[in-house]
Amino acid sequence: MMNDSGELATLAGSAGDAGSVRRQRNDIRTRDLINQAVASIPTLGLQRAAEFLATMNVPAEVAVRVLVYPNRRRAN
Repeated sequence: MMNDSGELATLAGSAGDAGSVRRQRNDIRTRDLINQAVASIPTLGLQRAAEFLATMNVPAEVAVRVLVYPNRRRAN
């Protein structure tokens, strides 16, 4: 798979193990917005972090995954 810079995205796992396939992050803007929202949770709370991500047009499924299920976040 090619990303925006023309580099091949790295895949983890084998072809037969589709559940563990991870792609290289290629949306830097969304990554930065999510990092800001996650960092703000201790001071502003989960609701405000979710509102921020919604205002910034982060897809709802991504926002829910990173805010409600922190163990599903990608490692940096």
